[in-house]
Amino acid sequence: QVQLVESGGDLVQPGGSLRLSCVSSGSIFSRYAMYWYRQAPGKQREWVASITKDNITNYANSVKGRFTISRDNAKNTAYLQMNSLKPEDTAVYYCNTFILLKNYWGQGTQVTVSS
Repeated sequence: QVQLVESGGDLVQPGGSLRLSCVSSGSIFSRYAMYWYRQAPGKQREWVASITKDNITNYANSVKGRFTISRDNAKNTAYLQMNSLKPEDTAVYYCNTFILLKNYWGQGTQVTVSS
């Protein structure tokens, strides 16, 4: 069983920055890709960024150039550095991994971008 716990969400002004963290339980973190998703009010959950076990990264077009996903396998933690935040980035952010045909989600962390 894998547990994911996100943190780092906050209220921030447009143009500001935040770093989200996702800590994974267990000892197999380094073997699997990690993903960040987000869900804005009244909208479907959408993929934001991903990082493979070999540190290959991909981003949604809406965040490319502003967000950076990374991982620290020694700490079983994935990060999402978010810069130049916009009001449309307001959402609950979730981390996710897919292990042995099972999806695992954290509880989410709220990011609000507003002046």
